[in-house]
Amino acid sequence: IMKSKTIDKIYPYYMSINNQKLNAISIILGSLLIAILAQISFYIPFSPVPFTGQTIGVFIIGGILGPKKGVFCILAYLIEGLVGLPVFANMSAGFLVLIGPTAGYLYSFIPAVVMIGYFTNLNTKNKFWINTLNCMLITFFILCFGTLYLSNFIGFNEAIAAGFYPFIVVGVIKSIFSSAMIGLYKKYI
Repeated sequence: IMKSKTIDKIYPYYMSINNQKLNAISIILGSLLIAILAQISFYIPFSPVPFTGQTIGVFIIGGILGPKKGVFCILAYLIEGLVGLPVFANMSAGFLVLIGPTAGYLYSFIPAVVMIGYFTNLNTKNKFWINTLNCMLITFFILCFGTLYLSNFIGFNEAIAAGFYPFIVVGVIKSIFSSAMIGLYKKYI
């Protein structure tokens, strides 16, 4: 027998959401969250890599949905972009984005969401500083992975200057914000 959650306060006896539907909805909403946060983006003149809100979405999804559903969210997001939905930064989409200079950052989201989901589950006391440290370490991972991929296009020294150093301070700020969101969710929901 499949378990289901009935939304009886809204539609008594009419609407039932089983776990499979709930999982599918949460994965679609997670990919939508990343797509929305990707549109919060701006470029700096010397870099092909934009500042975006995507990593906030990756952290929140991993921290709330866990590593398994988090991976499905990231895969759904990447597939949405591949098939032409404008989900990447600046409403971009398509195969060229997934093989372009910034693709390494996008691909790094898969192990990043697994790590944040795993580490958040280990942080059973929901300590803010532990969540923040985890987010910062995973930000460092994303930056390293993306920068190494970017170096195939512009060279290693240029990639560090254009795809790593400028993003450290913003990465720390996004890590603190993401940690607070994860903590609030774990505390109140």
